[in-house]
Amino acid sequence: MRNTHPENIQEHSLQVAMVAHGLAVIKNKKFGGQINPDRVTTLAVFHDVSEVITGDLATPIKYFNPEIKKAFKDIEHIANKRLYNMLPIELQEAYYPYLFEDDGERDVWKLIKAADKICAYLKCVEELKAGNEEFTKAEKSIYAEIVSLSMPEVDYFMEIFVPSFTLTLDELN
Repeated sequence: MRNTHPENIQEHSLQVAMVAHGLAVIKNKKFGGQINPDRVTTLAVFHDVSEVITGDLATPIKYFNPEIKKAFKDIEHIANKRLYNMLPIELQEAYYPYLFEDDGERDVWKLIKAADKICAYLKCVEELKAGNEEFTKAEKSIYAEIVSLSMPEVDYFMEIFVPSFTLTLDELN
């Protein structure tokens, strides 16, 4: 879609990392979680690293049907393997956990995926605020996806923090 505010992978990854950190802190402080916020943050920084090779593919295309979704996951994995193999051998072990998801960290990755969704929603909010109506349908569908996550830390973040993204700088004061 046409954007009024272009976004690059670095900006997106930083925002996802910051939101994911917030979700981890909220989960721990308000809902009895045992998530390491620093770990969540670091993994979130790397969550879309495969796009260095693949580029970004629009979500409606990635998730059009199960076959395309699986094929794109395979492409992401191949891109991550390529990046991994480009590293000097003595550094590969250090970066492996950032390039390949570990089943033992499902709760961590669940927070990162939720943060990614929230950031997609915030992008829609930002575009709508700038008068870009192309994001109307996406805003509604992404919001419904976020609600369907049924994660109390996500609900808390949406209630407490997201409204401030619609404010002007003067209104933040």
